[in-house]
Amino acid sequence: QVQVVESGGGLVQAGGSLRLSCTASGLTFDDYNMGWFRQAPGKEREGVSCISRIGGSTYYADSVKGRFTISRDNAKNTLYLQMNSLKPEDAAMYYCAAGPPGACLALHLYKYWGQGTQVTVSS
Repeated sequence: QVQVVESGGGLVQAGGSLRLSCTASGLTFDDYNMGWFRQAPGKEREGVSCISRIGGSTYYADSVKGRFTISRDNAKNTLYLQMNSLKPEDAAMYYCAAGPPGACLALHLYKYWGQGTQVTVSS
C-alpha cells in the first residue's frame, strides 16, 4: 500500500520558520513529481510548490516565492518544504502528494496524498 506521511507542522510566530517533511513508501519515489498543497478552513486546496523527479526543476506559487524552498532526497524517499518568513495567511493544513512527471501544481493529476500536517501562524 502506498503511504504518504507529512510531519513537521506546528505553531509558529509570524516571521518564523518551519520545515515540513514528507516520507513516501510503497512507490518508486523518483518516478514521481512531488508537490506541496495547502488548505485553510473554508478555502479550496491550493498548490504551493512542486519539484520534478530528481529535483532539477521547481515551481512556487506567487504567494510563497522567495520564502519557501522545496527539495527532495530520493535516497530517503523524502520531500521537504522549508518555510521562512511565515505569515498568518500561510496557516493551513499542508499536504504532500505524488503525481506524474510534469504535473506540477495541477492538483487533479496527483495520485497519492498524505493526511496533512497542520501549520498555525500567530501574529
